[in-house]
Amino acid sequence: MFSRLVLFLLANFGVLAVLSLSMRVLGVDAYLASQGGVFQLNGLLLMAAIMGFAGSFISLAMSKMMAKRSMRVRVIEAPRNEVENWLVAVVRRQASQAGIGMPEVGIFDSPTMNAFATGMNRDDALVAVSTGLLSKMSRDEVEAVLGHEVSHVANGDMVTMGLLQGVLNTFVIFFSRLIGILVDRVVFRIERGIGPGYWIGSIVAEIILGIVAAIIASWFSRRREYRADAGGAALAGRGKMVAALERLRRAHDQPDLPGEMAAFGIIGGSALKALLSTHPPLEKRIAQLMASSAA
Repeated sequence: MFSRLVLFLLANFGVLAVLSLSMRVLGVDAYLASQGGVFQLNGLLLMAAIMGFAGSFISLAMSKMMAKRSMRVRVIEAPRNEVENWLVAVVRRQASQAGIGMPEVGIFDSPTMNAFATGMNRDDALVAVSTGLLSKMSRDEVEAVLGHEVSHVANGDMVTMGLLQGVLNTFVIFFSRLIGILVDRVVFRIERGIGPGYWIGSIVAEIILGIVAAIIASWFSRRREYRADAGGAALAGRGKMVAALERLRRAHDQPDLPGEMAAFGIIGGSALKALLSTHPPLEKRIAQLMASSAA
């Protein structure tokens, strides 16, 4: 429930950084900055859109492979025991109910209660759970978590996030370079080509605007979590979904949280951590489910 968007955002950031550096090294930035007027803005916007959406969709296309490798997921091709048989059967039933193709089902070694779904295509996705989740949750609770992840796939959350990230990438690239050009022209009085103001201004602006873009993406992700909770409740039962979230809340209340969970902003923290958190507080998610059941 915690790794899907983090992996995508990290991949997107890496691909975008490589593309951005390549454009600088190959001189595309210098060429556009040396032009003037409407052509400059139109060319800059076109370049930003191509780079922005390329970075996003390359990341999306890599998401399943990257998740398997980084999390060391073992895909269940032929169930080896009763637990694996049960996992595959539950996901198959939920996928059929949700109207999607059967995802790959996998297990990864981690003591924390964790699960994620990823993939570019809702009919060719991956749903994976941690060994910690299987050992610490009841089957009813695991079923609810699986329903939550299957709902992410059925809702097309990764593709939707890819489109949003493409727009945000375009925004970051376009305005960071525009700010760099303005710094060069206004502060450094460079009339042709590019000077130090462009490099300094565009890099600093790209970092700041990248944080703004991450805040927007995280806000969108938090909205989708509520919808996936509702989907999990529909597939597994509202009581099971609430019980699973309560189990997670109790685990997160413990003082010895693993470092990666703290980094994901799942529990309390600074205001910036809250803005960059990809998941709403568990208390709010539970309250939302309880309120919807009472309505």
